[in-house]
Amino acid sequence: MPRHLAIVLLCMSSTTFAAEGMWTLDKLPQSAPEDNHGFVPDAAWIETAMKASVRLAGGCSGSFVSVDGLVLTNNHCVVGCVSGLSSEQQDHLNQGFLATTRAGELRCPATELNRLEAITDVTERMHAATAELEGAAFREAKNAAKAQIESECSGDDTRVRCDVVELYGGGHYDLYRYHRYQDVRLVFAPEYDIGFFGGDPDNFQFPRYNLDAAFLRAYEDGKPATVKHWFALSTAGVKEGDLTLVTGHPGRTSRLLTVAQLERRRDLDLIDRLLYMSELRGLLTRYRAEGEEQARQAQGDLTFLENSIKVYGGQLRALQSQPRMEDKRQAESMLKAAANARERLAWRAIAEAQQVYADLRTPYVLIERGDGFYSRYFQIARDLVRGAAERDKPSDERLREYQEAALPRLEQNLFSTAPIYPQYETVKFGWSLSKLREALGPDDAFVKLVLGRDAPEAVAAKLVAGTRLGEVAERRRLWEGGSRAIAESTDPFIELARAVDVPARAVRRKYADQVRSVEERHAQTLAAVRFRAHDGAVYPDATFTLRLSYGVVRGWQEQGRRIEAFTTLQGLYTRASGSPPFRLSPRWIEAEEDVDTATPFNFVTTNDIIGGNSGSPMLNREGRLVGLVFDGNIHALGGAFWFDEALNRCIAVDSRAIAEALRTVYRADALVDELLTAAD
Repeated sequence: MPRHLAIVLLCMSSTTFAAEGMWTLDKLPQSAPEDNHGFVPDAAWIETAMKASVRLAGGCSGSFVSVDGLVLTNNHCVVGCVSGLSSEQQDHLNQGFLATTRAGELRCPATELNRLEAITDVTERMHAATAELEGAAFREAKNAAKAQIESECSGDDTRVRCDVVELYGGGHYDLYRYHRYQDVRLVFAPEYDIGFFGGDPDNFQFPRYNLDAAFLRAYEDGKPATVKHWFALSTAGVKEGDLTLVTGHPGRTSRLLTVAQLERRRDLDLIDRLLYMSELRGLLTRYRAEGEEQARQAQGDLTFLENSIKVYGGQLRALQSQPRMEDKRQAESMLKAAANARERLAWRAIAEAQQVYADLRTPYVLIERGDGFYSRYFQIARDLVRGAAERDKPSDERLREYQEAALPRLEQNLFSTAPIYPQYETVKFGWSLSKLREALGPDDAFVKLVLGRDAPEAVAAKLVAGTRLGEVAERRRLWEGGSRAIAESTDPFIELARAVDVPARAVRRKYADQVRSVEERHAQTLAAVRFRAHDGAVYPDATFTLRLSYGVVRGWQEQGRRIEAFTTLQGLYTRASGSPPFRLSPRWIEAEEDVDTATPFNFVTTNDIIGGNSGSPMLNREGRLVGLVFDGNIHALGGAFWFDEALNRCIAVDSRAIAEALRTVYRADALVDELLTAAD
């Protein structure tokens, strides 16, 4: 049975406030945070926090803000939807979108929302399934047990999504049961100039002046979904020192990794990833310069690429901090001292696995992860080829992404109506094939299999010109036709995906058996050591599951200057110039005399967040929405590995700015009425 969500409440015995921690709602801390705000969340507060929060399956957070399924999230979280609904003739990404009636709301091509319904402890079952196993046997048993538990949970109901979640590196397992919404429609998205105001120069910086807010609506049976739990938008906002609570789905942190794993991230993964992305940014920037339509096609990819470069760069700098890494080494030494001789072997096994990874990384990243095949056509082809092969097996014997529980989301992406641009795909694919040849060498057998004697650009042009995978009907025909349709297909991308599947699976299997399985098996041992050492008071690393973090509205001191906690709409107009990325759209310029420029716009808090928290609601003690999380400051990038309350800051759009912009700039009266009615 699901555990009661209020099983552990906060103690209020001290005047200090500890903001660190992304806590699961079923196990809130017993002794921290201890503060003088007099706030103890009761069962009703926690239930609303759980069921009003939603997860965007593509990698963001959001929340219900009305009884009619209205969802508030970030503008940058709906770029995929908006781009998929845009065309050369109707550019919603740059011009913005507002549905003035329910009938005008447009269905997103591939957006899924998940609302958490229950959490069930399945640790004993998972550990029993993998007891005494190592390597491939451990991996296969674990995946089979996950598949069985998830299938039992969801059954044949496509509206139910069930995920077995690993916490503490596999030291604990929970089953998360979600209500799934796959009919999601766009209600409002601001134009690019205000939704991304400041662009890359302002990204992860503060002061900020950014309306990074958008609205979706969940539908069921062709009608707006009726929800019991939602967050009312606060028109009062917050002030310096106020308590703030963030419910969201942080993507991935690495605070519980060993020193050897962190060193691998620093010395291999991050450096190589930054080099790859930086070169790709140059390619897409050149493509963007070819014309207005090319610029529109590449805009979304470039936006996220620039963001990722900044994220990974910040993480690299954090791991290059000698004092911080020394803190990690000392903490690890203390844990080892608390472990017995058998347990200490876990650190050695994990360190040895990192050496294996060093030899595997290049082929794994290029061939299996797909960096050598950067094309939407190839992604589709691989899913079709592997999907046909995997669906011929029992669910618990398949690759994880093709098990029954994963198919609804996979099919939604596969049959997305978002346009694919052949010229753009040719450029991206040709470049990635050149990276494949460059890294593995022109005499490599796999490179010869892919390119033969032809140039990468020529192979890309030939495959893109001959494919029909841009047609949804053709993708559906191949999917429904199964193995026979795939075997008979002469589509060049299907032929390529078939040809590379065997070597790709081989490198995937080697990584899974010799690296990932070793890490996961021994992480369970380390989890037990941590639980003993800290008497169980350890929050798990982020896993893109619902968490609650605590904080206060507070600026910070840096290099002898005070960074204030708030900006205002007046600051937006002061900062605006006539040129991107500080350009204001005509509607904002025209509305300046009507806008209340004293309205707080963006603000910062000490809440502990990470990527995936984008779109998270920021709440006050009454559970009213006072802000919308959209970023962290530059110091928060190190939050993947540790938390520094003095410098790490969460950045949010003020609820008052959202209401003022909708009312005064966009004249979105129906939307404002719905929000204010929900707030009554």
